[in-house]
Amino acid sequence: MNFKKIGFIGLGLIGGSIAKAIKKKYPEISMIAYDANKSMLTASLDEGIIDEEACNINETFSDCDMIFLCAPVSVNNENLKLLKPYLKSDTLVTDVGSVKTPIHETAQALGLTSQFIGGHPMAGSEKSGFTNANAMILENAYYILTPSEDVPDALVQTYKELVLAMNAIPLILTCKKHDYVTAAISHVPHLVAAALVNLVHDNDTASETMKQVAAGGFKDITRIASSSPEMWEAICMANAANIVTLLDDYIAKLQTIRDALHVKQEGFTRQLFTESKEYRDSFADQPRGPIKKVFSCYVDIPDESGSLAMTAMFLAKHDISIKNIGIIHNREFEEGVLQVEFYEQKALDDAVKLLRALQYTVYERK
Repeated sequence: MNFKKIGFIGLGLIGGSIAKAIKKKYPEISMIAYDANKSMLTASLDEGIIDEEACNINETFSDCDMIFLCAPVSVNNENLKLLKPYLKSDTLVTDVGSVKTPIHETAQALGLTSQFIGGHPMAGSEKSGFTNANAMILENAYYILTPSEDVPDALVQTYKELVLAMNAIPLILTCKKHDYVTAAISHVPHLVAAALVNLVHDNDTASETMKQVAAGGFKDITRIASSSPEMWEAICMANAANIVTLLDDYIAKLQTIRDALHVKQEGFTRQLFTESKEYRDSFADQPRGPIKKVFSCYVDIPDESGSLAMTAMFLAKHDISIKNIGIIHNREFEEGVLQVEFYEQKALDDAVKLLRALQYTVYERK
């Protein structure tokens, strides 16, 4: 890696995790950061992750070889505009937002398309801030890159090498394809989950019986409705066109299902569940079968040879049967590198207790 200095504008969970991952791999690289929350900068300086704090977006970033924009989606565009006057012509600029088209449009308007590559590390946590940043959350996670059309191939390759050095998995997409894909697999599901929760809320009995028995499958498929309202408001506004297109398709499918049920069309729901099951069961790194209560936990393990096998061996030694085990590559809404699924609640409880006693960091499914 030929970079001598890397800058960060925003040093929360994702920016901090990236900074930690780079510092771990390339301790010789100097880092500078700006964050509106000064406590983030203080914590990163105390930990020795960044070497210099900036009081604002100004000329202190002018000698950076690469700059990460790590503020919320709604803020990155404005920060890129503020940064423009201080950029070298060969500085690689990137962001970490989950919507890519708007910032690519800003880069084009600013004449920065030859040096801007959008980035989206598909990792995250319910927690926030630098104090919760951890280089490990990037390990084996997909890291999508959306290069502008006239970015040199060598620059894209340099970014891919940096992603690999952080032990993440680079995936190249156009910004428009990225936004359409994430609308389908992330943004629409969040809206659907929120709508399902509100459906139960609005139709519950006076004694809240629905809320009382809302466990198992319902809690699993609506868990993401507990995500940050502020963050998801910004994401939905930034990717509204794609979301609306897919919502129209989803509403049409629901109407078809409604009509078939209304006339009790035999075989329709069987075919619906058969097709969805076959496709769902083809997903990698996911538990199989229909939606039901999932007894699983998530575990932080280092990306080292034998780590997964060692974890499984610990559990087997204590007669804890594992139903499914695998690395989570898309961890935007999951904590932990490794997902371990069990057959029953007792096995899950025993495993969590054992792994924590062995100093593993374990996150339980809520």
